[in-house]
Amino acid sequence: MAVDIDEILSIIKTNEEIARKLFEIELKILTINNFRGLFEELLILIEDKFLIPHVWISLVDNIQLSKYVSALDSSSFLKKRVNIVPKKALWQLFGNSGEPILANKNLKNYYKLLPEKQKYLIKSLAIAPVVLDGNFIGSLNMGDFSEARFQPEMDTFFLSQLVVKVSICLSNVTAHEQLKRLASRDPLTDLLNRREMELALVQEFNRLARYGQPLALLFIDCDGFKRVNDDYGHDCGDAVLQYLAHHLKNTIRPSDLIFRFAGDEFVIVLPHQTLREAAIVAGRLQHYLHKNPMEFGDHLIPISISIGISSTEEGGVSDPSSLLRKADQRLYAAKNQRLEAI
Repeated sequence: MAVDIDEILSIIKTNEEIARKLFEIELKILTINNFRGLFEELLILIEDKFLIPHVWISLVDNIQLSKYVSALDSSSFLKKRVNIVPKKALWQLFGNSGEPILANKNLKNYYKLLPEKQKYLIKSLAIAPVVLDGNFIGSLNMGDFSEARFQPEMDTFFLSQLVVKVSICLSNVTAHEQLKRLASRDPLTDLLNRREMELALVQEFNRLARYGQPLALLFIDCDGFKRVNDDYGHDCGDAVLQYLAHHLKNTIRPSDLIFRFAGDEFVIVLPHQTLREAAIVAGRLQHYLHKNPMEFGDHLIPISISIGISSTEEGGVSDPSSLLRKADQRLYAAKNQRLEAI
């Protein structure tokens, strides 16, 4: 059989061009150390360099990675380009092979992965599994309006190479995000820590100076916490703090900020809230916890909190320190009043 040299040279040239584009993508994404930047840059680069009309990422639900990609919510671009799918749905597609899939027939089998408004426009698909630290966490997906773009008999070598690079970058970004989270979060409750509170208060006072909106603060202490540790053990004490943090966080507005200050003390910052409005929030928190004791083994542990409230509407409150100090003083007075009543 005669060898077509021109055809071979054309294939070599095409492969070299693909390899060059992949190398350019790799150089770009390897320098990025956050999920939002990585996903945005990756998807845009693939679209631009390979002229693919639709490129997006699917992540499986209930994975550790999910708490590190919360920043994606702030990107209108990624809201349309990152979707969460059941892990079972992707396992049914890939099985144990872990090989990329090319498809241009019976695309209904892949509708769970497709962007909602593009299901009936995409005519061919390339889907490559993404692995992080040995675990299957999602897929990189490409869709085209032409049935000829991704055909099952085509070679998937370069697609496999691409997702390997993506997996390496994801591993690097995850490690970086974990370090950032450790520096800013309380490890027991996963709330922002005291250092983050100090930074947030400075930002809120700068916003206050610009727009003149009120700012309120709740300083919260868990009543009888030492007795819980003494009577039920430190595991129960830790569970109380986690329970309290969870319900405080779920009871306030999304715009409010909650921090673990120290020990059994928490701080909630309430932007645009008056002293009166903050008092209503405080009462709601106390009422909820009073009505909902924590289950611990065979025990019901009552949860009671004392709260000190301060606001920038008050005299003598001119900076973060004075706002926090006034709330601390009122917390101390509230705890003394509670002790006198017992």
